[in-house]
Amino acid sequence: MDALSLHDRFLSDALPRIQQDPRVAGVAVAGSIARGHPDGYSDVDLIVVIDDEAFDSVMKERLELIGSWAALVAGFTGEHVGEPRLIITLVGPPLLHVDFKFVRASDFAERVEDPDILWDRDGDLAACLAEHPPADPPLDLQWIEDRFWVWVHYGATKLGRGELFEVIGFLSYLREAVLGPLAARRVGASPRGVRHLESVAPDEARALQATLCGYDRHDAGQALLACVALYRQWLDDAEAMIEPRRHAERLAVQYLHDVIDQAS
Repeated sequence: MDALSLHDRFLSDALPRIQQDPRVAGVAVAGSIARGHPDGYSDVDLIVVIDDEAFDSVMKERLELIGSWAALVAGFTGEHVGEPRLIITLVGPPLLHVDFKFVRASDFAERVEDPDILWDRDGDLAACLAEHPPADPPLDLQWIEDRFWVWVHYGATKLGRGELFEVIGFLSYLREAVLGPLAARRVGASPRGVRHLESVAPDEARALQATLCGYDRHDAGQALLACVALYRQWLDDAEAMIEPRRHAERLAVQYLHDVIDQAS
């Protein structure tokens, strides 16, 4: 089956079943489907809007509810991504990744982008979106600057100890938490780690290739230096009004160079 028709079939099958629950005020879809450019690898980001007074009871039976709406293969809650209202699932076969996000009706307006409303029991959801525009949380550059040089020192200690798996994982974290959001900010895109960076910020994505490495101590050291260089460049280009931590920067970068020299 074509993957995109799989998305459509899931929605057409699940939506009438969800509508049968009187506690559900509406259903919307977000992500690539709402933006109009899903592909064969896209998941379904479903928002299930619950009447406020019924929210707590629904939260206790979410997996059972999902199992009555779709052929549930596996599912778990989303605390690890900071979203306990989320249930991450596989449904099928054929297998499809579906994220069910349960939100109170009074919280539906809190969003970073507009979803597509699939069903709106009383018309309240559409009115809510019209009254409250989406808003991206600002990228806190001072928060990053206050931490970045401590992180650089941490990466250098792992490199010095020869814990290369730790360094490789740490480089991924820097891309996700710092460099990816800075890259997106440079092109006016929403800062969402490194998601879709190849398409929204292709020049920056190419530059980030220098922060990749294999299981090699020299390459890992060069990747850490590339992270430092890109952070400095992109922060300077942003002309941000922050308090730079120059003393920490100087000492951490010198420590990194010393570790690299000792390892060579």
